[in-house]
Amino acid sequence: MFKKSLKISLILISSIGLISMVSCKGKEKVPSIDDGAISTLDGGQVTGIETTGAMDLNSGGSDSGAIPGLVSINFGYDSASLSEENKMKLQGNAEWLKSNPGITLLIEGHCDQRGSTEYNLALGERRAQTVKNYIASLGISPSQLTIISYGKEKLIEMGDTESSQSKNRRANFVPVR
Repeated sequence: MFKKSLKISLILISSIGLISMVSCKGKEKVPSIDDGAISTLDGGQVTGIETTGAMDLNSGGSDSGAIPGLVSINFGYDSASLSEENKMKLQGNAEWLKSNPGITLLIEGHCDQRGSTEYNLALGERRAQTVKNYIASLGISPSQLTIISYGKEKLIEMGDTESSQSKNRRANFVPVR
């Protein structure tokens, strides 16, 4: 009896695996990282990617600190203006994009927790649009840049101090395909 139920269990597990493989056929290609090169699950290669090891395209984007050459920028209170320091950082991000032409950057606009949801969504959009416009002025195709505003919905540090709040007033860069 034990051997028969073990055999049935193995058949079920094999069937589920086969069904999973068949159901995934034809779906969108998901990037995978193998020995420092980026390739798709079906064996295709992403071209134009220069890495010095495995490139981490995690969804945390530049906020994660795990993508060399791609950094977040911070804004002043109630501002969407770019400081000279921010412009220098954005020039570096533009160079990263030039080195990775197959990647699109999602520019996320973020705010601190002060103000209404509606106000912060609008401010986050202005921040993201300002960044997009500046990067485009550096020779990056606008089709390689998309924006979204999260307003105050994705804080990276909780707290009422200026130090905490200033970390939330940012533009984050998330590489996508």
